[in-house]
Amino acid sequence: MLQSMTGFGSSRLDADQYTISIEIRSLNSKSMDLSVRLPRFLAEREYEIRNLLTKSLVRGKVSICIDFSRNKAQKALNTINKELLQAYYRQLEEAADMVGAGKHELFRLALQMPEVLQQDQGEEESGETVWETVHPLLQEALDSIHTFRADEGKALTTEIVSYIDRIRILLAEIEKRDPVRMEHIRGRIKGHLSEISNSESFDLNRFEQEMIYFMEKLDIAEEKVRLINHLHYFTETVYLPEPTGKKLGFIAQEIGREINTIGSKANDAVIQRYVVEMKEELEKIKEQINNIL
Repeated sequence: MLQSMTGFGSSRLDADQYTISIEIRSLNSKSMDLSVRLPRFLAEREYEIRNLLTKSLVRGKVSICIDFSRNKAQKALNTINKELLQAYYRQLEEAADMVGAGKHELFRLALQMPEVLQQDQGEEESGETVWETVHPLLQEALDSIHTFRADEGKALTTEIVSYIDRIRILLAEIEKRDPVRMEHIRGRIKGHLSEISNSESFDLNRFEQEMIYFMEKLDIAEEKVRLINHLHYFTETVYLPEPTGKKLGFIAQEIGREINTIGSKANDAVIQRYVVEMKEELEKIKEQINNIL
């Protein structure tokens, strides 16, 4: 069954001390184009995360965002850099003495100086511990995006198979029309034959050889057989379990070649209209293949 390259997956954990949320998005791309946003304490895990996503998602323009935030109670835990506070206070005290200013606000001013109050994020001790929580959440987000891609793939499968079926119907119409086309061609040849057979330079053997060559050039029997085989192969490939987007693209190219050859050899207005409709259906298929994994 087909899978779409477009997808979205997410997971979230609200713990007592922190919240972790993961979002994975993917769009169509010819190869794996991966963008990763991580908390600083997971930077050393980026290579592992990239390998996991590349192996799991195979192809697409993929972005992942892992967000880690402390809860309000944890955010309120600040520590005071006492040595820095003392240094700022002494400098402010010296400045106040120098200009003869009051000292009742010095403590508040020193406390507000840069890096005196430091927020305790606890990242140093939480890196490995949090990763043990992030890893299964990451797998949950991947499972979610796989489900999304599979659901989109079911819709794509139904749509693409309907286009293939339409090409089959049009090919059947060409099959019905082909004997009429050939009869018209024979009639025109017989008419020309009666006009030139009385010529003194008329060479019947050469004429027959040229007519055989001409009729072979107009014969579309092989193209019809190859086209129906390509259509069967395309349908079989659609339902394979592994990713088949690139393979379907190659088969679509072969389908296009046979349709174009039928159009160029047909020499019949009715068949040409069928060929145009087949090309329209094939273009719809190619558009959808761009989004198939």
